[in-house]
Amino acid sequence: MHSLGDLIDRRPALPAGGHCEDALAAFVHDPDCRAIAVVEGDRPIGVLHREAFLARMEAPGAADRPLPEAVEPDPLIADAAEAAAAFAARAMAERPLDVLGGFIVTRGGLYQGVCDLGRLLPALGGADLPESDLPESDLPESDLIERICAEVRTPVADALAAADGLKRLRLPEGSAALIDTITEAAESTLSLLDVATELQRAEAGRLEIAPAPRRLQELMDEIESSWRVAAETAGITLLVSYDGAPDCAAMVDSGRLMQVFDALIGHAMAHSRRGVLEASLLVRAAGQGFTLVGKVRDNGASYDEAHLAGMFAGRTGLAPQGGMSLQLALVLAQKAMTAMGGALEARANPGPGATVSFELEVEAAEAAGAAEPEPQAVAGRSAHILVVDDNATNRMVVEALCEMFDCSTESVVDGVEAVEAAGAGRYDVILMDIKMPRMDGVTATREIRKLPGAAGRTPIVALTANADADEVAQYLAAGMLCVVEKPIKPERLMEALETALTDRAAGPDAAAA
Repeated sequence: MHSLGDLIDRRPALPAGGHCEDALAAFVHDPDCRAIAVVEGDRPIGVLHREAFLARMEAPGAADRPLPEAVEPDPLIADAAEAAAAFAARAMAERPLDVLGGFIVTRGGLYQGVCDLGRLLPALGGADLPESDLPESDLPESDLIERICAEVRTPVADALAAADGLKRLRLPEGSAALIDTITEAAESTLSLLDVATELQRAEAGRLEIAPAPRRLQELMDEIESSWRVAAETAGITLLVSYDGAPDCAAMVDSGRLMQVFDALIGHAMAHSRRGVLEASLLVRAAGQGFTLVGKVRDNGASYDEAHLAGMFAGRTGLAPQGGMSLQLALVLAQKAMTAMGGALEARANPGPGATVSFELEVEAAEAAGAAEPEPQAVAGRSAHILVVDDNATNRMVVEALCEMFDCSTESVVDGVEAVEAAGAGRYDVILMDIKMPRMDGVTATREIRKLPGAAGRTPIVALTANADADEVAQYLAAGMLCVVEKPIKPERLMEALETALTDRAAGPDAAAA
């Protein structure tokens, strides 16, 4: 059974006599560093958690302050000899946020290192760790990780709700960036918890695979759309290709296939420095179905044999650039592929980089209804549409789709501008992003609904990747008509525009009745 001493990050602590600029440099130098201990001699006096500390450093002169003024003075401290599973069960009930953010490990009261939930999860799930093996008899009860994730999810969700509430207040200039940092950290944590929960289900043989008819070219289009901006930001040339009949449809779990491609592309992105990244899907006829050959190839790094051999084993330290979240995603990708009847194989390229591939046998499916709509005017006439989104790429995509439907567009970058533009009353439909600076889409919708006359009745369609049932209910309650999920499918957007324009046409008659 692993003790906490097997799992710790043995990074040096900072002396209490130092200044915040020392910790700031350490966090900036290592993006995967979650927590740093501050010590007097070899005894810890406090801990610095990454997101909270970086937020404090936005204040003028904050980096010049002595470290003891910035530490969280009541750190969670654990003994290196304590069993990891026993500690997790106890600490998650008492101080879940400290386990998540990072805690200190000591031996005999002397500093040994720091640890966090990300470093605990592979041990609890039985994944390999350096220089040791976890006997099957020492595995914790099968639902421990799921219980831990459930415990953490609640306070993280509360933090997200609090951050959303702060955005609605009149705060000092610069506060929005700090709130966004909190939001991004919380959303990343929720993503990690989702992966960890699914990984535990996979370990227990309960990973759900749900095949359904899907156009394969459409699947690759979604992958290209979801990674395009990240690749451009990283200076990486992303090439996504599909080799098969345009209307080919198969019985696949498209969510799991996306999960696999996302993990492999994420790994290549984390290790590449510019260069080219290729993601491809080849479809070959095989009996009554197809053989799918998927590949992700990069040329931006040199991998040693140990890295490629342990890529899907969850071994810590093999993917430091991507952190624990990426390691767990790679483990889950392999288990998902195995559950679908395939396997992932990583091989070094003749030059730099590596290629990860899989083969998967799938059944053919009817392609009826899967074809994208022919360009045509929505609701039999041209419409003038306001596109509201803070992301320039998203605006460009939506404007292009609207043009395909013979609709004209104007665009604004946040909710404040949306309310101002809507007041003119010259739009047939408003396509509204949800998460934006200054004013989010839900608040903007409420404000537009307060406008007098036809302007306040303009149909509003939500464009968002956040479309759980509770979130959709919130959008509708604010006055939105319907929701189109991102990445946007042309047929779904056209359907929403048809609904919106029909609703607008019926509005005055309904009101008169």
